[in-house]
Amino acid sequence: MASANLEIRVQADTQELTRVAAQEVVDCANKAIRANGVFTLALAGGSTPRSLYTLLASHPFRDQVAWDKVKFFWGDERHVPPDHQDSNYKMAHEAMLSHLPIPPDHIYRMLGEMSSPQEAADWYESVLREQFQSPPPEIPHFNLVLLGMGPDGHTASLFPGTPAVHETSRLVSAPWVEKFQTHRITLTPSILNQAEQVVFLVSGGDKAETLREVLEGPYEPDRFPSQVIRPTQGKLTWLVDQAAARELRRRP
Repeated sequence: MASANLEIRVQADTQELTRVAAQEVVDCANKAIRANGVFTLALAGGSTPRSLYTLLASHPFRDQVAWDKVKFFWGDERHVPPDHQDSNYKMAHEAMLSHLPIPPDHIYRMLGEMSSPQEAADWYESVLREQFQSPPPEIPHFNLVLLGMGPDGHTASLFPGTPAVHETSRLVSAPWVEKFQTHRITLTPSILNQAEQVVFLVSGGDKAETLREVLEGPYEPDRFPSQVIRPTQGKLTWLVDQAAARELRRRP
């Protein structure tokens, strides 16, 4: 995955990875706020992002950002209500959002409780176009997108073998994920790749072989959807811990 805009940063452990990620969010937020008065952030689900959100809501990081100028969006969501234990919104709310001075109208969650996942995807696409003032065929630009990677190489809710991996016209999709026998709601590569910066957070030895395939193997996005994330103009950063990086042949 050679790219002039690609950076791979290996940290000693998950704790250090989380600290570095928190500083990255703070720096990106302050840069965007200075330039435009607002910072647009797409959140990820998962255990490593949870640790990041907890840290961002703690001193000293919470004091370094004008949180009332941050707008929060989601990279993906499960087809569940917002109070469900599997909800990505619920996780972010408990770990971070409820502890920071954020205007309620700056939180744009996906409506996983809607009966039709496709209607939820359509609605969220309309929200994105309204908030970013981007009518078709324009594509909104997030300042920062946070992503994780599963042991199978999926990211957001772009899973191996799902058509959403190759979606180019829609901003939000509602793929059926056979592995879990359910629909998901997810941002598509078309909008993810327009971000000014994308940061992957990857930790754990169970992801080491997949990480090597994603970063050093042939381009096979149907097997490893994380490979489809290649920002057209923005910066792509992989923050990984030693355990996840152990199989990389070319260590940064």
